[in-house]
Amino acid sequence: MKRTLLIARREYVAYAKTVGFWLSLLAFPMFAVLGGGIPLLIRSAEPIKVVTVIEDGPAATGLAAEVRAALQEEKDRLAERVQEAAQKGQAAAGRAAASISGPKMRLIDAPPALTVAAPGAAREAALREVLDKDASKDRRVDAVVFLSRVDGKPQAQVWTARAMDNDVADFVRNALRTGYRDQALTAAGVAPSLVEQIESFKPEVKAFSPNAASGGEVSMRDRIPAFIGLGAGFLLWSLVITGASILLNSVMEEKSNKILEVLLSSASASEILTGKVLGVAMLTLTVLAVWAGIGTSVLTSASPDTAATIGQVLLDGGLVFYFIAYMVGGYLMYAVLFAAIGAFCETPRDAQTLMGPIMMILVVPILVMQMALTSPDAPVVKVLSWIPFFTPFLMSARAPSDPPLIEVVLTLIGMFATAALMVWIAGRAFRAGALSDVKLSWKTFGRAVTGRG
Repeated sequence: MKRTLLIARREYVAYAKTVGFWLSLLAFPMFAVLGGGIPLLIRSAEPIKVVTVIEDGPAATGLAAEVRAALQEEKDRLAERVQEAAQKGQAAAGRAAASISGPKMRLIDAPPALTVAAPGAAREAALREVLDKDASKDRRVDAVVFLSRVDGKPQAQVWTARAMDNDVADFVRNALRTGYRDQALTAAGVAPSLVEQIESFKPEVKAFSPNAASGGEVSMRDRIPAFIGLGAGFLLWSLVITGASILLNSVMEEKSNKILEVLLSSASASEILTGKVLGVAMLTLTVLAVWAGIGTSVLTSASPDTAATIGQVLLDGGLVFYFIAYMVGGYLMYAVLFAAIGAFCETPRDAQTLMGPIMMILVVPILVMQMALTSPDAPVVKVLSWIPFFTPFLMSARAPSDPPLIEVVLTLIGMFATAALMVWIAGRAFRAGALSDVKLSWKTFGRAVTGRG
């Protein structure tokens, strides 16, 4: 036991003391935040486009006014949102939302060069001049909109300095559509405000269930467990991939450097395998603890009530213990499998040929777990839950839906029985692979397991 713990400590320290480990550890939550925040920052930092609107011909009279009215209405709506947020003590959040969702455009009078230019070559030359990025700021515009009517219906041509800029075209399209709708409704004797009221009406629909926490109306408290189960399944999947990959690379590197042979001279193969699995398990637990600490701190500061609800859900009915049991069994199965594979590999190329089938197996629970969120008792979900290699992921996702106790007990027994079998097989394969230079094949693997290799 002492040698096993020493090997586990060595495996843990070898990674935990490196700067790269801690950088990669913090990279996940950091990039998760940046992944959601960067698009918002980019949107809020976009410059305001200078746009000019020109009515092309007498038939287009009034269209420019519709575009200006739509822009002013959007600004008024955002100002109202900021005021409502300020009344709730969330002025900063309201201003941020307005800067992100507000129209990034400003209308100006058309440059004289455009108003006097005749359609055709003269107009195109004037357009190139005002849309040129090298033009002076007082003469340059970002977009020019020509409005017209064909058969009584509004149309527009939008010239932009950037070929991929669709913001102005989208705004003008919505403004003209709204104006045309209002005119058609007025002509038919229908007040446009009535149509807007009907379109914006959202009837209040409440969901009830006898299984709800309140015994009646379904609340967020009833939906949170399903999200926690799905998150636990995805978290276990990521930890298995991370920990097993570390274990595979560690064993493969030590074999190629002949370190495994040195270790086998002072410890048995089972002690080395157990120590490595335990060491990497401690490493993944460190990752989990840091992620959980960061997530708990952020959630507690942002929404204390939600954090308290999540804590109650995890403790209610021992749900957290189900997660721990499935996490231990799932990690053990895949960890010893990857360690055994690493003992037969000396280069990453050798490992890549074996990782493909395993990754194909691991893709299945990722796809099915999403179904478990809404239909945890679907036949395909229940059947796949009984397959030990899928059990830890799918049962973690199904656990909050209160599956029958017999399913929980039998799947746990099947998973740990498979894990014990994997430990026995992996132990024999690990010793055979560590002491030989043969490549992994069905023949060599069979000999290793039966003890004839």
